[in-house]
Amino acid sequence: MAIVKIDNVSFTYPNEANPILKNINLNIQQGEFIVLIGQSGCGKSTLLRHFKRELRPHGSMTGNIFYKDCDLEQLTAEVAAADIGYVFQNPDNQIVTDKVWHELAFGLESLGVDTSTIRRKVAEMANFFGIQKWFHHKTTELSGGQKQLLNLASIMVMQPKLLLLDEPTSQLDPIAALEFIQTLHRLNRELGITIILIEHRLEEVLPLADRVFIMDEGSILFDGPPKEILNSLPEKHAMITALPAATKIFHLLNGTGHIPLTIREGQRWLQSQQYTFSQSLTIPTKSQNKTDIVLEANDVAFRYEKNDIDIVHHFNLQVREGEFLTIIGGNGTGKSTVLSILSGLQKPYHGKVMLLNKALKKYSNKQLYHQYLTLLPQDPKTLFVQKTVHQELDDMVRLHKVTDEKVQETIQLFRLTHLLNRHPYDLSGGEQQKLALAKLLLIEPKILLLDEPTKGLDAHAKEELADLLKGLQAKGMTIIMVTHDIEFSAQHSNRCALFFDGSIVSDGEPREFYSGNNFYTTAAHRISRDLLSNAITCEDVVTLCQKTYV
Repeated sequence: MAIVKIDNVSFTYPNEANPILKNINLNIQQGEFIVLIGQSGCGKSTLLRHFKRELRPHGSMTGNIFYKDCDLEQLTAEVAAADIGYVFQNPDNQIVTDKVWHELAFGLESLGVDTSTIRRKVAEMANFFGIQKWFHHKTTELSGGQKQLLNLASIMVMQPKLLLLDEPTSQLDPIAALEFIQTLHRLNRELGITIILIEHRLEEVLPLADRVFIMDEGSILFDGPPKEILNSLPEKHAMITALPAATKIFHLLNGTGHIPLTIREGQRWLQSQQYTFSQSLTIPTKSQNKTDIVLEANDVAFRYEKNDIDIVHHFNLQVREGEFLTIIGGNGTGKSTVLSILSGLQKPYHGKVMLLNKALKKYSNKQLYHQYLTLLPQDPKTLFVQKTVHQELDDMVRLHKVTDEKVQETIQLFRLTHLLNRHPYDLSGGEQQKLALAKLLLIEPKILLLDEPTKGLDAHAKEELADLLKGLQAKGMTIIMVTHDIEFSAQHSNRCALFFDGSIVSDGEPREFYSGNNFYTTAAHRISRDLLSNAITCEDVVTLCQKTYV
């Protein structure tokens, strides 16, 4: 039975000439696990929001959407609220109460369910999701992973039949993301919940999918099982770079036969090939005096409230001119706080932050933020104050005396031309990241601080971002990036650091840093580590295999 049917749906945003959705036709069966993928801005989030009528964006729609053979517009408010659940990308945007137990009960209270039923359902869901230990905590005290799990549990307590998720793991560290995805798998297999998931972490979700939808410029390019994607996509299509590492290695080595999808299948396929695996890749020799130190933290300690525990303590860091440093670590450990301290937005109660051998606190705000550094926050929407993309960029002309020529160059560089009349809040997550970064780079800072800049970006958009950052680095810009994106960190940064227990506990060149880890490492390394000592990217594996083929 089809739980959802989409009949020739098209959609156009206000003031836009071209539709973002073009003649979409889909049938989704009860109990299916669907993964929806595609390049940033292709219409994925717009399509997903059409399944939840309360979240449908403003604009012009044609066609029909049916839920269990009933027009979505004709559903009662109770059925629409309870049967169709939606989990957002940012967990903070969805939490509405101050306590965990109240958040779980809120949806049922809103539906007028009696108290005894609410208590029973909340208890059942808290047990299923393992929430008992933090059941009475304040929601503000939870980690990112706990908040997203709470969002999911607060929806599941209403027993939905259809669960929609828009990149729910984009702000989670690798361990929390894996746990969240495994929970979705349980909900699908044990409860028969129909799931439609937008996700860029294809390594974990594609093996779980019954079907994959690939969107391309507003249309469905592919609809089928995940194992058929590689053979169905056009040659050199951008989404090939987004496929799991096992599939990419198979593709790059011109593999034949069964296409591997998971880490285990990739290991078995690689071991079955006629290669010798005696060589490893060279790790560059460290050079301490290559360039000057531009930003330094010396024994820094910070806490948000006087009687709280330290979020950051004994924190030491030296960043050199032109360096690209990535900082990884678990959710809620203090990585974003560190960026705020390094940017001068938060003041440590102990220790010093030095910029170009001068204490950061001795710079005026105008000097600091107009000449030296800028910070891209985790939520790019906090930078948007205007009604159109064009007005956001024009703001920089007025506030920072940026030339019109520079603005036009930036529009071309970030490929924003087709978005200029769109409201910033109507952009996809990836497009919002591009706009926010474009706006900040008009200032031409010497140091760029980035907080999770790859969230919401597809693989192709990440490559475009990497090329941009490398170009800025070549011009002497220093880049410090907090990220959960292990693959991006491994492939593009000069140095990686692990933040844990308030400070940096380990750092090193990517190939050295990521070799040997179990979770904080790349999929390519997990596939090849029994055969190759320090290959951390798909390209590393391919390079060594080509050199040692017998």
